[in-house]
Amino acid sequence: MNWIIEENTDNRTIEQLSKELNVNKIISSMLVKRGIKTFNQAKDFFRPKINQLHDPFLMKDMNEAVNRILQAIENKEPMMIFGDYDVDGTSSVALLSSFLKDIGAKLSTYIPDRNNEGYGISLKAIDLAEKNKETLIIALDCGIKANDQVQYALKKEIDFIICDHHNPSNQLPNAYAILNPKRKDCKYPFKELCGCGVGFKLIQAINQRKGLEMENIIHYLDLVAVAIAADIVPLIGENRILTYVGLQVINSNPRLGLHCLLQNNNKKEFNVGDLMFYVGPRINAAGRMDHASLALELLLEKELDKGKKLAEKIEELNIQRREIEKNITEQALKKIDNENKLNSNSTVVFEKSWNKGVIGIVASRLIEKHYKPTIVFCKSKEGNLTGSARSIKDVDLYKILEKCKANILKFGGHKYAAGLTIEENDYASFKESFEKAVGDYINNKLPENEIRIESKIELSSITPKFFRILNQFEPFGPGNRRPIFLSEHLSLKGGLNKIGKNREHLKLSVSQESDKTFSAIGFWLSEKATSISSNSTFSMLYTIDENTWNGITTIQLKIKDIK
Repeated sequence: MNWIIEENTDNRTIEQLSKELNVNKIISSMLVKRGIKTFNQAKDFFRPKINQLHDPFLMKDMNEAVNRILQAIENKEPMMIFGDYDVDGTSSVALLSSFLKDIGAKLSTYIPDRNNEGYGISLKAIDLAEKNKETLIIALDCGIKANDQVQYALKKEIDFIICDHHNPSNQLPNAYAILNPKRKDCKYPFKELCGCGVGFKLIQAINQRKGLEMENIIHYLDLVAVAIAADIVPLIGENRILTYVGLQVINSNPRLGLHCLLQNNNKKEFNVGDLMFYVGPRINAAGRMDHASLALELLLEKELDKGKKLAEKIEELNIQRREIEKNITEQALKKIDNENKLNSNSTVVFEKSWNKGVIGIVASRLIEKHYKPTIVFCKSKEGNLTGSARSIKDVDLYKILEKCKANILKFGGHKYAAGLTIEENDYASFKESFEKAVGDYINNKLPENEIRIESKIELSSITPKFFRILNQFEPFGPGNRRPIFLSEHLSLKGGLNKIGKNREHLKLSVSQESDKTFSAIGFWLSEKATSISSNSTFSMLYTIDENTWNGITTIQLKIKDIK
């Protein structure tokens, strides 16, 4: 790991902000790095307000979408709410369907089967809509490339409204309305909404059109916060506001389904990391191991006993998912070693029997081991190969896959994550073209894995007041990373313990030229014990957290690396 300190040279602004806010220069420097340079900007950053959201009607096609939905409700037209099977899609369907039902819409919900239907708009869903005499389909977190499916629906006199956030192609589908801030002709000021975020802008617009106050829809923001956390979109701009308020809902009065997923944790307050760790994988497990409709049912459930049973079933699926993921990761790592591809620019592996639901997670695990763009393929029921792709810092996966289009049947996604389908006979040629495209993109020099350091600090700076202000930088995520600090010339105080079932974690106490001692823990870092001895000093990267033991809460350092 390369240690990169993010220097801040705007000393004049740092000094001024430090005085205005009455905080130390470490805090004011953190603010300046995040583009906050005035007292009022800091106030908005630390206390995001729901009224700071943009007018939803700034989004291209929003007026048309709202008119069509209200017309359908007035005419008692039945409609279908369609969504992707991941956390973002499932949350989107729960959000929009419950809101529209509350204002009198007649609707059904549909989430495709990951294994039998795959990603995107399903022709099976359109056929079902026709059978049910549904004349409007609203697609969430997918659809921006569904040109053929929308034409198929139009022949059946079914209108489409698409709410998506993925990169569009040059030719947009012939839908009644397309809400996507990434459209080239969309002037909406914030481009980084997730699918559920776009869905929220739609209900905000309908709510606004009906002359209702914003408070009427705030309780839906628990779903938006979960989707933002799981989809790993930048936690800046509107995403910060939506997540901040959404976490307030989760920590005060969450919907029953989220309460059931979180109730076994002893935490008093949940943050973005908790949503990523406790909620996201469990909602995803339903779609990966069974059907995402289980997760949707849980998110819409109103009865406690039913909610608990659904949460228990989803927990069992998540345990199965972890075991399968572990086994496939081990098999994939062996394949990489056997193929002697460690010096290549990319990793592409395939095994027909691998579980389609976990190959995306496996791709991420392989990047942790071999830091390079990675695709994991398995065989789909249709006979083609389905791949899940993940990338590394500054390597645009979407652009690379565009260079390989000759060997791809279809693909879609983002800069750092994508899904694709290829013919089995094209596997070898695709693998070759992907390796070449990655090599051309990076000029055959892979970026090194690195840890970006917020600031170098003394342990004496870590006071209760400092920790309190640090917590106000929440919610942390892309664009506002949890700060990693560097402290040098540290000494070991007392013992060095390897803990955990397989002694895989590291626990120690550290000090720095004073009597002030901090407890530190490094998860999965037991091998770093060799970097530390009782008669020499060392440098440590860490985040600042707290630990509660026997009713006593203390500040604890979470180790990221040691040298």
